[in-house]
Amino acid sequence: MKILHYIPSIDESSGGVGAYMQLLARDLGALCELHVVTHRSGCERPLDNCRLHYIDYKWKPWNNCKKEFMALLNEIQPDVFHTNCCWMPISALAAMWAHNAGYKVVYTPHGMLEPYAIARHYLTKKLPAILLFQKKGIKVSDLIHSTAETERDNLLRLGWNNRICVIPNCVQLDGIEMKQSWKRNRKILFLSRIHPKKGVNFLIEAVAKLKEDFSGYTVTIAGPGDGAYIEELKTLAKRCGVADIVEFIGPVGDADKWSQYRDADLFVLPTWSENFGIVVPEALACGTPVITTIGTPWAELNDRQCGWCTEIGTQPTTDALMKFLACSDAQLESMGRRGRQLVESKYTSIAVAKQFVDMYNGLTLNAL
Repeated sequence: MKILHYIPSIDESSGGVGAYMQLLARDLGALCELHVVTHRSGCERPLDNCRLHYIDYKWKPWNNCKKEFMALLNEIQPDVFHTNCCWMPISALAAMWAHNAGYKVVYTPHGMLEPYAIARHYLTKKLPAILLFQKKGIKVSDLIHSTAETERDNLLRLGWNNRICVIPNCVQLDGIEMKQSWKRNRKILFLSRIHPKKGVNFLIEAVAKLKEDFSGYTVTIAGPGDGAYIEELKTLAKRCGVADIVEFIGPVGDADKWSQYRDADLFVLPTWSENFGIVVPEALACGTPVITTIGTPWAELNDRQCGWCTEIGTQPTTDALMKFLACSDAQLESMGRRGRQLVESKYTSIAVAKQFVDMYNGLTLNAL
């Protein structure tokens, strides 16, 4: 079986989407002939077990990229074409081009069609994109892949395409060491793209409410982001009187992020919206308890007792941090070990890759 993926970027700065492709390629590429087409960038993630192709990204992609893309598509002649991401024209246009050429098409929005994402800059950016290309790209696809049941439900409410398959994102567990000690390092970690939807302000404000309890702690904010927005958050930390507690360390590479997870006593993702949130199982795989929100599909943190899934906002984040502070080291260890077991049971890259192959086989068999 031959599969061709399109992804706008595999650059280190692409965040969870680039990490998804890197994680998936190794094990999916061992089960099928995998090709990935993208655009060149300065700091690309390495992809194993696939053949990588590049096309130019130009100002008018519907005029300037179609010829390159179609030549590649017809050279490879994949059994399934799988496109990723929304709001950049080529992601949707490639789905239309492949569909019109008679290929089976799978589309993964990666949470970019969640209500929060659509509402942001709706009139100036999202509505024009919906009318020009985005809705049609989803409608013509043979199957929509969502990474969580909550995302599937929101896609169904959107009403553009009801052919949806749920397969979670994954982690390559064999390369992740679990921490050896749960003795407090007095460190809280946020590691993700620094963007308004991630709720970093809630974490800063919650820490400010508990400033005395967090004496001696460091709250590390790691990840890429818009410089102006990061300055806003630094100003917020100063205004809240916690600039001495909160540190911004910028992006961290794959070689460093695992030590960040292991060194942290707690990982916090107080986000408005995530279709999956790959950083959550990464932290759990390292044995680090997690606080996140109902904006993610991680309610099972509460059921599995490996963290806290809260409402969205400053006070819910504060309440969860108080529960963390009340835990003993032994309780944190129990939570950490349960988190690792959860990832082992549901979110390994090998198990997820097999689900992808089943999804592709289902499409091609239905075509016979």
